[in-house]
Amino acid sequence: MSEEKKKVVVIGGGITGTTAAYYLQKAIKEQQIPIECKLIEATHRLGGKIQTVVRDGFVIERGPDSFLARKQSASRLIHEVGLQDKIVHNATGKSYILVNGKLYAIPGGAVMGIPTKIRPFVMTGLFSPLGKLRAAFDFILPPTKVEGDLSLGQFFRRRLGDEVVENLIEPLLSGIYAGDIDQLSLMATFPQFFHIEQKHGSLVLGTKRMTPKTENKQSKKGIFQTLTTGLQSLVDEVEKRLEPGSVVKGIRVEKIEKKHADYRLYLSNGDVWTAHSVVIATPHQTVPFMFPAHSFFEPFKTVPSTSVATVALVFPEISIKQDIDGTGFVVSRRSDYTITACTWTHKKWPHTAPKGKALLRCYVGRPGDEAIVEQSDDEIVNVVLDDLNKIMRITDRPEFAVVSRWKEAMPQYIVGHKKRMEMIKSKMTEQLPGVFLAGSSYEGLGLPDCIDQGEEAVKKVLDYLQMNKQAAVEVN
Repeated sequence: MSEEKKKVVVIGGGITGTTAAYYLQKAIKEQQIPIECKLIEATHRLGGKIQTVVRDGFVIERGPDSFLARKQSASRLIHEVGLQDKIVHNATGKSYILVNGKLYAIPGGAVMGIPTKIRPFVMTGLFSPLGKLRAAFDFILPPTKVEGDLSLGQFFRRRLGDEVVENLIEPLLSGIYAGDIDQLSLMATFPQFFHIEQKHGSLVLGTKRMTPKTENKQSKKGIFQTLTTGLQSLVDEVEKRLEPGSVVKGIRVEKIEKKHADYRLYLSNGDVWTAHSVVIATPHQTVPFMFPAHSFFEPFKTVPSTSVATVALVFPEISIKQDIDGTGFVVSRRSDYTITACTWTHKKWPHTAPKGKALLRCYVGRPGDEAIVEQSDDEIVNVVLDDLNKIMRITDRPEFAVVSRWKEAMPQYIVGHKKRMEMIKSKMTEQLPGVFLAGSSYEGLGLPDCIDQGEEAVKKVLDYLQMNKQAAVEVN
């Protein structure tokens, strides 16, 4: 008699859920495991924030445009689906900070804003003499004494002072998380800096010692990678490899109830599915509503998410009369600008634009200043152009623009995030065995971090179902 198949449902078809479904189905096939895996996505496409517009020779990312090369899971998935020949590194070039209407090159040797070389730091005009003197306190201050968590801002301000934080560290780190560093958790975002400080005393000296020394030739290769065909091509190739009929789109899971050893999933079309294990790869805001009977998910309702928009502008290169020698800039929060960053995409990623064309990708929206995201496309483009023309000169309107709004799309790992997640996961183990969380709301929001979580969810599902199988054998 054939063994009855266990049913696993992955909820959410962003890169995390899509990855989980792919690797689980691969394991099922290769190991001949009696499991059926389905992926359900509320929208009509997979990929979540990964969306690529290919138009007139341009490759424009609406969401993330790259991933860190040193994190292997993204490259591994790309090789899995045969796109390895499409991988390219970013072109290197100067990056700038916009402070008080002026562009300053990021000081050489800065690691996430932490200075590791004295001369570039002393020579930069980013900071006043007093600001530079205050940063030197890092060499004499004792390590931070803290029980639990603290904010990134609190940690870095104590070590390096307000000027270095506001004119260098904050623009760089806020660009990653689209958040307020005085609210973001140190332990959930950059715990390595806390450990460096604890081990070496000085954050500057410790970061310098911990930073690998690369050869000159190697250092010219960018630390980011992307695909010449656009990141959406990765999602498309993964989707092609999913089992026929295993993906359901345009239907939402409205409620999940535990029934004995199984789970009942109530769908928006009226169907009810049964599952033995469930991977929740949706944003944290949706989870309390899917599990109304489990109050331990309530904290997710108060975890903020930031709304942002990306604005891609296409010009003939000759329209940009005053250019910069670099690949882009980030904006100090104290500057009178709506944009938070701008990438000269045609320089950073030469494959994204035809010869003679310029592709600028700007970002708007930050905590406490998100109204711009609600404006019309024309209004957003006009605001962005006004900002750009304060520091450069563009004589023409863009040939076309692509505005992408991401409402409440950037989860904020506020202080206490790790402890909150530990509590919720502990309760899930007790009350909802076989249900697992994965995705950008939980343990990392970069592309490789989400892929890692998808892979880890597969291991947890297989371990859980194997334990159930062994328990059943022992009972019988």
